[in-house]
Amino acid sequence: MGNIFVKTVSDRACVVASDTTWMEHAALQQLLTTSQLEGMQRVAGMPDLHPGRGYPVGAAFFSTGRFYPALVGNDIGCGMALWQTDLSASAVKLDKLEKRVGNIDGAFGDGDAFDGANAIAQALTDGSLPATGFEAALGTLGGGNHFAEFQQVDTVFDTAALAALGLDTKCLLLLVHTGSRGLGQHILRQHVDQFGHHGLVDGSSDSAAYMAQHDAALQFARLNRQWVAQRLLANVRSEGRHVLDVHHNFVAQSTVGGNTGWLHRKGATPSDQGPVLIPGSRGDYSYLVQATQPDDATLRSLAHGAGRKWMRTACKDRLFKLMTPTQLGRTALGSRVICNDRELIYEEAPQAYKSVNSVVQDLVGAGLIRLLARTKPVLTYKTRGECCE
Repeated sequence: MGNIFVKTVSDRACVVASDTTWMEHAALQQLLTTSQLEGMQRVAGMPDLHPGRGYPVGAAFFSTGRFYPALVGNDIGCGMALWQTDLSASAVKLDKLEKRVGNIDGAFGDGDAFDGANAIAQALTDGSLPATGFEAALGTLGGGNHFAEFQQVDTVFDTAALAALGLDTKCLLLLVHTGSRGLGQHILRQHVDQFGHHGLVDGSSDSAAYMAQHDAALQFARLNRQWVAQRLLANVRSEGRHVLDVHHNFVAQSTVGGNTGWLHRKGATPSDQGPVLIPGSRGDYSYLVQATQPDDATLRSLAHGAGRKWMRTACKDRLFKLMTPTQLGRTALGSRVICNDRELIYEEAPQAYKSVNSVVQDLVGAGLIRLLARTKPVLTYKTRGECCE
């Protein structure tokens, strides 16, 4: 692209970052190591790049001749879905909203305002949901960085674009971030036990078998986000309209630079599927953006969030003497966080993440996006209990 925001790391690797972007050396090393896998043609790190379990998170990878399920990871189909609610942002009472949100940690039950059990039965009958044995996890977030967040529009950059999306800036939005729950882990575990991390040859029966499972997990993840949203909307007595849904952990056949192969995304948002929302930490803003033009050099991908700055194991030690869990349940932006897991609330503290503004500005500087709106958190749901998996 010929600008200072897309830095060449090697002949196969680049990273979108300014000179001031905080980037951990271990993440860059993982990016370089991954670029040397057999058949790998190009890898691109996003501004939210950070180390993962052997492979970096916040990156896209393009290979030919074979693809690598381990690059997709254990949460196949993890992504973001955005809903427009009819809850007035100016009239919302946080105490009431926090109470009405209820508890969505467990499987659908008789007390649910949304009849999720019936929705699952219908989806299994009509074929929109493949039977996997993990149906009990549908409608739940899981642990880690997954969340559901009521937000309000804070700043509008493109009024016409918001109108085209049908967004009402006077009402709350609901953002849901989750994936395929235990199903993705099950699929990856099966694959690694049989094939290790060597990848699968294009066109083989083994690659076809994995992709069938992978695509079922994508369907599962999309329905999971839908039912988490509908469950919460029913609890808070709101109507909602689906605005967008995008995966950021998946692999798909693609043509890049004239070559046909496999485009993997591990914590990277597609830039060729319309507007996307890039969230910050639970105490930071989020940005609704539109890709300016899908770019092959950066593998038609964008950041999927702010990106971790601290390892999970280090968070509690850094923050325990400075802030209590109760204090972490209130943010500098005036929002609240529902997280009754004392370990998780430290692991997911805003301080553990990069500034989303710096991530987004790197994408703007690289000419990859234009801003549509900025949102701020109102109420974030992570868990009512201490049993996230």
